[in-house]
Parts: sequence; C-alpha cells; structure tokens
Amino acid sequence: MISLAGVDGCKAGWIAVQSAPGASPTVSVFASFAALLDALPADATVAVDMPIGLPDSSQKGGRGPEALVRALLGARQSSVFSIPSRAAIYADTSDFTTIEAWYEAHRRASEIAKTTSDPPRGVSIQAFGIFAKIREIDALLIARPELRDRVFESHPEVAFCRLNGENPMALPKKTKGAVNPAGMDERKALLCLHGYDKGFLDQTPPKGAASDDFLDAAVMMLIARRIASGEAKPFPNPPLADGFGIPVAIWT
Repeated sequence: MISLAGVDGCKAGWIAVQSAPGASPTVSVFASFAALLDALPADATVAVDMPIGLPDSSQKGGRGPEALVRALLGARQSSVFSIPSRAAIYADTSDFTTIEAWYEAHRRASEIAKTTSDPPRGVSIQAFGIFAKIREIDALLIARPELRDRVFESHPEVAFCRLNGENPMALPKKTKGAVNPAGMDERKALLCLHGYDKGFLDQTPPKGAASDDFLDAAVMMLIARRIASGEAKPFPNPPLADGFGIPVAIWT
C-alpha cells in the first residue's frame, strides 16, 4: 500500500484528507499546493478537485472531459465548470485588492476566452474564482513533470456518482450558496459505506476550510485509492494532453 491524498481548494489554500498505510485518515490545510506535496511521501497518489491540463482553445462544453462527465450527473451536472483556454486563465495573475479590480480582471479573461473558443464563450464568475488555483497546479506540473504520474484531476460529484453505483446524488450539496444539511448527510452516508468513520466526517474542518470542502477532499481520497489500485477510469480514455504534455482527464 502507498500513501494517498484527496485534495480540494479552500479559503485558506488547500484541504487534504490523507491516508497512510496502517493508519486512520487525517485532515489538514496547507497554504499552497507545493507545501501540500512536500508534506506527502514521494510516492503518494493525489486526487484533486481542480482542472489539470489547459487547452490552447476550447470547444463547446470545455476541454473535453467536462462534457463527458456531465452526461453522468443529471441534475448535478451544473457543478462541472467549462474551462477556457490557457491564455484566458493567465489573462490576469494579479493579487486583487478591490472587488472592482476583480471584476475588471474577470471581464478581460472573458474577452480572451471568447477569442480562443468556438463558438465564442466567456468565463463564468464561478470558474474565474478558481483560476488562481488552476494556475498554481499548472505551474507545478510544468516545472516538475515527474508529478504528472502522481497528481490526478477528479471531481467530487462525479466521484460520488461512481461510488454510488453510477447514480448521481439525489440532493444538492448546496442550495443558494449555503450548505444543504440533507445533501451533506447523503454524501456522508455514502462515504461511510466506503470505509470512513462517521465521527471523522462529522468533525469540524480545520480553520480556513468549509464543511463541504472537507467532504470533497474525503471523496477525492477514495478516488486516489482507486487510481493507485488500477480501478479508476479516466474521461476521456485514454487521456488527452495539453501543449505542455500534461494529461487532460477527469478520473473516477
């Protein structure tokens, strides 16, 4: 057995649920993705809820993996964002100090996305909100190609669907931006069927992470286990590759 980590972005950086051979899972928050990787054994398998591999241009539905997995999710398919071109994602790398600057950067990214997509498509506010984290992982995988065999993209709702006998979750995890307790309980019950202790899942997440971030990281750890054991399936199969040779696929 090898070490595993399921990871999700959070307000404070990245939340990771880690599993070491012979030990109970643990949860931690890291300020950067590089710090998270440095804290793991060199052979750890990592599944992260963040797009990996960026296109030079995008088509309807995103890079390719997004359209494939949406078909599995029914009412949950809106949770899968379309990812625009690399140029749009890198359009503005500023640390924003005002909300006005943030919206202006979103506008610029949308304009570039429209010129690098067919049909022309802008950038949703939700997708723009994770651009900095997409860039963080992208820069690491460009600088350290050896990580590409250890760090894999997944998606929580696709993961829950896979672990639920190919059935999407019946209830939303959030409603109107707020956590939906019934949807959280539905997901906790499924995670417990796959080996988690409910007491672990019921704990207050570390400072800087929300309760839904914690559950998403927990299900990502189960996908990391599936990847390490050879059970996981990529969408598409085989994966695509971006201009830097980084694999492009959502694993489940």
